[in-house]
Amino acid sequence: MNEDQNIRLDRMRYTKNTLASGLALLAILFDVFFFISIYESNVGSWYYNILIGASILYNLIFLLAAFLCSEGIKNYEISYAYMMIVLGIIQIVRIFIYPVTAHGTTVMIQDVAVQVMKNGQFVRCVFYLVASAACLFAGAVVGASRARALKAHIASLNSQAS
Repeated sequence: MNEDQNIRLDRMRYTKNTLASGLALLAILFDVFFFISIYESNVGSWYYNILIGASILYNLIFLLAAFLCSEGIKNYEISYAYMMIVLGIIQIVRIFIYPVTAHGTTVMIQDVAVQVMKNGQFVRCVFYLVASAACLFAGAVVGASRARALKAHIASLNSQAS
C-alpha cells in the first residue's frame, strides 16, 4: 500500500463519512418533494382512504429511518448501509403503489372523467422516488466500501502494534 493511500485511510479514523451521509440526506429531500407532490393533489375523494393514512405513516417512518442512516453511516457503521439498501428498495416499490395506481385511475367529478394523476405529476413523482432510491443506493455503496476499508486499516494497525 502506498503512503498516500495509507494517510487517506488513517485520516478516516478522525473524520466523518460526509459523502454517504449527504446522500442519505439528499434521499430525504427527494422524498419530501414526493410527499408534497402527492399530498397537494385533491382529485375528488380518491385520495381519502386508508392507503393515504398508511402512506403518511410510512413517510414519517422513512424520514426518521433515513436520518438515522445518515447519522450512522457518517460514523462508518456498515449496518446502516444495509438499512439504506432496504429503504432504497422500498422507495422503488412505492412507485407501483401510489403513482402507477393514481396515474391509471380516473374519477367522475360533475359527470366529467378526470385522471387522478396527470402525466406531468406522474413523471415528477416517479423521478423523486427513483432519485431518492438512487441516493440511498449510492450512499450505501460508498458507506459500506469506506467502512470496510477503515475496518481493514484498523485491523492492520492492530496487527502491526502486536
